Amino acid sequence: MFSLIEKAVLGMASLRILSGSIEIFAAILMLKLNDVGKALVVNSSLALVGPVILILTTTIGLLGLADKISFGKMFWVLLGVGCILYGVRSN
Repeated sequence: MFSLIEKAVLGMASLRILSGSIEIFAAILMLKLNDVGKALVVNSSLALVGPVILILTTTIGLLGLADKISFGKMFWVLLGVGCILYGVRSN
């Protein structure tokens, strides 16, 4: 089955599974800690995971498409990711 899946797609999906697992672990940890302050710290630390996974999955996808799309289009995709990260950054 995995021989039919492209390596880039498998890498991207694996990172998303890892990201989701980290989110579920964080939710369980919040319930176990049972303290609003500590839960807020756990939630805030998740703010690091999201952008890192976004950048990594986008990079893997772009590397997988490197021979199929032009440099100009790749630039626009990277610029779009940069705009997303700029828009969600905290002050």
